[in-house]
Formats: sequence, C-alpha cells, structure tokens
Amino acid sequence: MSEQVSRRGAVTALLLLATALAPAADAPLTGPSSPVPGARGLWPGESVTVRGARAVVVGHGTPPATLGELARRADTAALRVADVLGGPVRPLIVVPRSAAEAARLAGTGPIDGLAALADGDRVIVVPEVFARLNPTGRDVVLAHELTHVAAGTDRLPVWLYEGFADYVGYRDSGLPVRVAAAELADEVRAGRLPSELPGPAAFAADGRDPARLARAYQEAWLACRFIADRLGEGTLVRLYRAAQVVGVHRALASLGLSAATLTARWRAYMREQLA
Repeated sequence: MSEQVSRRGAVTALLLLATALAPAADAPLTGPSSPVPGARGLWPGESVTVRGARAVVVGHGTPPATLGELARRADTAALRVADVLGGPVRPLIVVPRSAAEAARLAGTGPIDGLAALADGDRVIVVPEVFARLNPTGRDVVLAHELTHVAAGTDRLPVWLYEGFADYVGYRDSGLPVRVAAAELADEVRAGRLPSELPGPAAFAADGRDPARLARAYQEAWLACRFIADRLGEGTLVRLYRAAQVVGVHRALASLGLSAATLTARWRAYMREQLA
C-alpha cells in the first residue's frame, strides 16, 4: 500500500485524530534459534523474532522494542481481517533494514512511497516510510496488506483488489470518509467525478502527480464501501471470492449488477459521501 494514508489533507487529520494505542505487555522475544517457516535466509547474519498472540515479526537491524510494537499492531490487524474474511489470520511480518533491502526481498524495482507490501504469504514492511505513519496509518496499512495475503489475488480487477483491502483497512479505523478520501473529496466538491472505475493505469506510480494515485485508491475503496454499505459486507466478501473463480462480470451479474449499473451507483455514492 502506498503512503497515501498520510498525504496532505489525510495526514493532517490523521495526526490530529489518531491517538496512541494503550501500551500492551511486551511480546516475548525469541532468538535466531527459533526458526520461522518462510523467514529463513532473508539476509546475512542473525534475525530477531518477536511472537505476538497471532503474529510473528522477523527483523533485521531494528530495535526489538519496535518489533514488539509491530507485533501488537499486527495481532490487532489480524483480528480485523479475520472479522471480515472469517477463519484465523496468522501474519508473518518481515522488517528489513531499508527500502532497498525490502525491494530485494520482494524481487521488485524501487518501492518509493510504499509503507509495506504483501509478498506471497508475508508482509514486508518498508521501515523508512512505515516509521513516518502515525498509529492509525500503521494500523490501516497492516490490515490492508494482511487482507492481500489472506484473500488472494486471482482474476481480479485492480479496483476490487485494492478497494477491498482498503475497505478492510479503514473499516475499524474510525476515520471519517471525507478524511480518508481527502484528495478525492476535493475533486468531487469541484464537480469532477471519475467516469469509470480506476484501472491499472490509475494505480501506476507517478511522481509528478502523487495525488492521482491517492485518488485511485480512494475511488476503489468507495466502490467496495458502497457495495458493503448498500448490499452488506457479506455480499462484498462473496463478490470478491466469486470474482476470483468466475471473473468480476459474472460475479456482479450474480448480484443483479452490471458494470455500468455499479459505476453509476458508485458515482452517486461518491457524491453523497464527499460533496
């Protein structure tokens, strides 16, 4: 997920609204003698492993106290994801030393602006960016990326893939819609509603217009929030799962929706929520 939860209007409100979570008991530390499946051979030298109630956090060059705090947040995020998807969610969080090391682990190019990313059955935290998020932003990012890990990606349009993860991420955040979608709200109030659901090009990182990427996430989030709001959260989850099997058009048709109908109702919902 991008750093969009901390940009411009959203960051100001997040910093004002978010409060630090009450400190919990320290998560127990285990050393490198306690190997974690999926976390072997991450980097040269030893790792520090912190086990929460559900999450396992493996770090490299990160203070154990920071890993412990992350384990507690990952435990909470796991509960939030499980509350939507059902079943236990047991996260593996990997904390490399730097963004460059995170990119190497994920096998990607530069990951500028990302606070964390889903990578198979684990979430990789980008330490420099994640550290700049306030507590609410960290919780949203972790729940978003854990949703990607738990829910899968097959045959999904990007608006559903990213919008569903943002739906879970923001669901229990307490943030008003106009705060979480500040960039899009500016556009809607100016009478500039998007005409179609965001596609892959809208999610392509563009350093010249970072607000456009933020709006793409917000548009996708509100499409999924609309479905959950009007048809029920269970319907949104069924749509996501059905789209992985039969494709999004057939999955929408099973709900009595066409892509055109969904788009029209989503546009009206944006106007209602943000104008």
